[in-house]
Amino acid sequence: MTFPRYPDYKDSGVDWLGEVPGHWASKPLWTLFHRTKRVDYADETLLSVYRDFGVIPKSSRDDNYNKQSEDLSLYQLVVSGDLVINKMKAWQGSVAVSGFRGIVSPAYFVYEALHQENSRYLHYLMRCSNYTEAYLALSKGIRINQWDLEPQYHSRLPVLLPPAAEQSAIAAFLDRETAKIDALVAEQERLIQLLKEKRQAVISHAVTKGLDPNVRMKDSGVEWLGEVPEHWTVAPVGARFSVQLGKMLDSSKITGEYLRPYLRVFDVQWGCINTDELPYMDFDENDRERFQLRNGDLLVNEGGSYVGRSAIWLGELDECYYQKALHRLRPRTQDDLSKFFYYVMFFATHLGVFVANGNQATIDHLTAEAFRRYRFAFPPASEQAAISDYLDHAVEGLDRLENDAVLGIQLLKEHRSALISAAVTGRIDVRGLVQVEDAA
Repeated sequence: MTFPRYPDYKDSGVDWLGEVPGHWASKPLWTLFHRTKRVDYADETLLSVYRDFGVIPKSSRDDNYNKQSEDLSLYQLVVSGDLVINKMKAWQGSVAVSGFRGIVSPAYFVYEALHQENSRYLHYLMRCSNYTEAYLALSKGIRINQWDLEPQYHSRLPVLLPPAAEQSAIAAFLDRETAKIDALVAEQERLIQLLKEKRQAVISHAVTKGLDPNVRMKDSGVEWLGEVPEHWTVAPVGARFSVQLGKMLDSSKITGEYLRPYLRVFDVQWGCINTDELPYMDFDENDRERFQLRNGDLLVNEGGSYVGRSAIWLGELDECYYQKALHRLRPRTQDDLSKFFYYVMFFATHLGVFVANGNQATIDHLTAEAFRRYRFAFPPASEQAAISDYLDHAVEGLDRLENDAVLGIQLLKEHRSALISAAVTGRIDVRGLVQVEDAA
């Protein structure tokens, strides 16, 4: 859709704003907001500033893992209309005008409103890409994730102010249009969740029931496995695979005489292994015999929140090793295939088999001794190969659909951001695109 432009523009005098409508004004931020610090409101609702959602109750999201302090007395009160800024993430968009009353972290900046402008318009303006670029320029520090916004410079930022009726029109237009985009994003997110569930269901069924719907079944003797095909063997991991933890990192032994590249936990993701810019560590002759990876080895993460995450080494480097936080599984005979057991690990990990007491928040360590004792169902080698081929094809199709949905979300969010910036900085004229009652 093509939007109209204003009839005349003027130079804003600010590089990152460029030209703005000729009749718009601007004021420095300090004339509209005054920094405040209201404390001793520990019983109020806990709020947080989200890059994608603005200021909302922390309890409304299940993806915020930042731990709150036991003592909330120093948390700051926020009322509707206050400007709230996560000073370390302002450049990422963690800035918003609040529509809620509650308390936020002592590390945030809270600004009390001194103005009579439209708060929804200011909310969109202060979060648009032009302003986040300005926050980036005003943030200083040693590391980018620890940059702080400089309040004395931030207070001088020019705030674009169209006439009041126009602010209302812009806010109403953006409320309407962003709601449409957000609904489309939510649809794509639901699709992604359904595809993940479908992937898990397809893999789970294939590695526990096989591909023949008419096969006779038997009790596996393992509660979370249930019934498995009668001709499959139920056995502990250690009976079918050699399990070897990697080498402990010891920086004092990095002499340079036997330096070799090695993999870390975060180099091993589901189904893929990073080999770019790997660190090096000494591996002497005995270590090289014990820890060198071979084509087809299955690598399994043994600790933290990534227990069970696996990938197959396909010989990406001529010589490579791995650290102690990884298990290397190697089939003892040709009766077992690493690819089949990779899918078994995907099934078991997502089922929560390796999580202590079913508590997803628990940080676990899958010791080699414990891992060897876990029992799984193993079909004959030919059936393992058929199941692996079937799952490769099925998962590839599901991955393709999920990647399309992820790309769709990215494009929708880019369009949303561009539309907001265009409207609040006057690059498009939306006054005729909303009903009078919508803009009131």
